[in-house]
Amino acid sequence: MTHSIDILGEPYRSETIELDSDAEGEVVATLVSRPAAEPTDRAVLHVHGFADYFFHKAYAEWWNERGYDFYALDLRKYGRSIRPHQTPNYVSDLREYFPELDEAWSRVTARDGHPHVVTSAHSTGGLTLPLWANERRPPELAGMVLNSPWFDMQGSPLLRTAGTAVLKEVGRRSPMRPIPRKVSGFYARSLHVEHEGEWEFDLAWKPVESFTVHAGWLRAIRHGHDELHAGLDVRCPVLVLSSATSSNPREWGDEVHNHDVVLDVRQIRRWATAVGRHVTYVAIEGARHDVVLSLPDVRARAYTEIERWHATYVD
Repeated sequence: MTHSIDILGEPYRSETIELDSDAEGEVVATLVSRPAAEPTDRAVLHVHGFADYFFHKAYAEWWNERGYDFYALDLRKYGRSIRPHQTPNYVSDLREYFPELDEAWSRVTARDGHPHVVTSAHSTGGLTLPLWANERRPPELAGMVLNSPWFDMQGSPLLRTAGTAVLKEVGRRSPMRPIPRKVSGFYARSLHVEHEGEWEFDLAWKPVESFTVHAGWLRAIRHGHDELHAGLDVRCPVLVLSSATSSNPREWGDEVHNHDVVLDVRQIRRWATAVGRHVTYVAIEGARHDVVLSLPDVRARAYTEIERWHATYVD
C-alpha cells in the first residue's frame, strides 16, 4: 500500500483506492490522512459534499488536537479522484459510493488499528454517509457529525412532489441530461482567498460556478432522500449542524457570509431525527453552508458545539 505526500504537504498523506471500472472507464477514490501528535486508537473519517473535496486543514488539525488521527475520503470523480475521462461528480446511485467507504473503513479500522471512529460529512456527503452507516452498521462507529447535510430538495413543495416524479422519470430515461439551473457563484466566492474569502482550494475541483448537474445524479439524490425520509437506524450519537437561516440572494451582500445560500435549513431541521435514535441538532447563527468554513467568530461557536457534543456523548 503506497502512501505519498499529499497536495496539502507534510504531514498529510494520500493513497489511491482502486475500484471496479464503470461505463466511463477506470475509477478510483483517494484517502487522505493526517496523524495526531501522539499514537492513538481513535480516528475521524470525513466525507465532502457536491462539487467539493477535502482541503480544510484546520478541521483536521482540530481533531488531531483532541487525540484523533484524521482521514478524509475524496469519493470517485471528486477532487484528487477525478480522471480526465470522467464526468465530474456523477453517479447514478448513491450506493456506488459504498465500495470506497467500505475500503476506507477497513483501512482506518482493521489496517491502522482504530476501534473508535467518528464519522464526519458535509452536504451531499451528509446524505450518503448515513445511508452507508445504516446499511453496514460498523461496530467501530462511535459518533457522526453531519455539517449541513442535504436531507431534502430545496425549493417549492411542488418541486419536492410532482416535480420529483418527473425528475425521476427523466433521470431514468436520459441520465446524462443536464439539469438547467442558475448558479450565482456567491458561495464559492465567499470562501476562496482570491475572491471574498480566506480559504485556499483548487477551483478546478471546487469551481466557483459548481459542476453540471445531470438528471441521473439528481434522481439518485431523490432516491436517497426517500430512504432517509422513511427513517434510518444509525445507532451512534449523531450531531447535525446547520446555519440558523437560509437565503437566496440576487446580488452580493453580507448575507452571503452569514446564511446558508445553498440549502434550505428548514429541511435539515425537519429531517434531522430521521437519521437515527440519538440525534442532537444545533443551528449556528450566522453560519455559512459549511459551518466550519464560516467567519471566525461563527466557526468558533460551531467548534464549541462539536466539542460539547463530543464530551457529552462520545468521549
